[in-house]
Amino acid sequence: MQKATVKSDLLKKEYFENEHPSGLKILLYPMKGFSSNYAIFGTKYGSIDNSYLNEKGERVDLPEGIAHFLEHKLFESEDGDAFTKYAKTGAYSNAYTSFDRTCYLFSCSNRFYDNLKILLDFVRSPYFTPETVSKEQGIIGQEIRMYDDMPNWRVLFNMLEGMFHSHPVKTDIAGTVESIAKITDQTLYDCYNRFYDLSNMFIVLAGDFNTDEVLEFIYDNLKLPEKPFKNTKSIIPDEPVEVKQSKVECELDVAKPLFCLGFKEPCSNKASDVMQLVSMDILLKMLAGSASPLYRELLDKGLINEEFSFEYFNGRGFALPIFEGESDNPEEVMSLILNKAEQYSKNGLDLKLFEAVRRSLYGRGICRFDTAESVCTMLTDSVALGYNIFEYFECISKITPEDVLKRLSVFSRENAVLSVINPIKKSEE
Repeated sequence: MQKATVKSDLLKKEYFENEHPSGLKILLYPMKGFSSNYAIFGTKYGSIDNSYLNEKGERVDLPEGIAHFLEHKLFESEDGDAFTKYAKTGAYSNAYTSFDRTCYLFSCSNRFYDNLKILLDFVRSPYFTPETVSKEQGIIGQEIRMYDDMPNWRVLFNMLEGMFHSHPVKTDIAGTVESIAKITDQTLYDCYNRFYDLSNMFIVLAGDFNTDEVLEFIYDNLKLPEKPFKNTKSIIPDEPVEVKQSKVECELDVAKPLFCLGFKEPCSNKASDVMQLVSMDILLKMLAGSASPLYRELLDKGLINEEFSFEYFNGRGFALPIFEGESDNPEEVMSLILNKAEQYSKNGLDLKLFEAVRRSLYGRGICRFDTAESVCTMLTDSVALGYNIFEYFECISKITPEDVLKRLSVFSRENAVLSVINPIKKSEE
């Protein structure tokens, strides 16, 4: 039961990794003196994993939304649901499905091993019946209809639909009412057995605990599969470089137009390059962060308000910087962002701003080590994207303006998709 130490001389921090004989990755970040513990038991299986090759090499297509559906159902068991068990221990518990992962979690200030046992048990004990599946279809169907009417959700997925030709990231995580109607208890078991194989999973823990004791507890309480499916591979189609549609518009009940602007970046299905992540994070803050000249110009012209935000949205086979907000003139917002990117490309970066942003990114990142939850979130991202959390900070410390300038090529009209949700036009009486 050996564990490898992952150290950072730069940060003077360390955590531990262990690979279970099953292939399960276990990451332990001890935080001596902290009052709470946080745990995540996850699988690298999300909404984009809706096709795979079986043992005969045949393609199997799954109903859209099945990863999210499976997450909902896994809390149930023959002897009661996991939420009820956590309520008795006083722990907070939750779960989420994203595009490339599904995670189950808890946080607690006491009874850590009792809570960890619940997590290990219910995630490894699927229990589905035709009756419970049918009931859940009605519940999730209502959830899907609710999200269809949420402007902030729709403006994002409209942009993704315009951006991608074939990559399943364009599909709503919950699927559609029609797709989830195809889910049966047997399809849930099939998906679970393949994508919840321990070789595709990870456990992340942060808090005040003894790492050797935690490892021993996990090894003693982990339920092993009767038949591993270690060779199951998702089919992620190759995505053309070109965007599918440059602008997408619709109307919903909003007071002011919403926009989501994305720039498509060529991307492989391999793990992310950490320097690529850091350089884009810095570039986005230089372009549109609260300290940037462009942000001030957009505010002064009344083109954005406090709802404006941006992020680098990336995962297996997709990567794109995104800008979102409210604006009466989204086209002008896009033009000003493109103009600023072109200025940087021609004239070089503002070195003073570059250094200020670099230091700010580093400082804010260091603050994430102050809570067990944020540490677990960083570790989960690192497992899913294929790097260790210290690499990110090492890249920040050595990145140059030239590294950031290389990323400007993605900001072009040819790569852009603008999604706009306009207020519903009142009919003339």
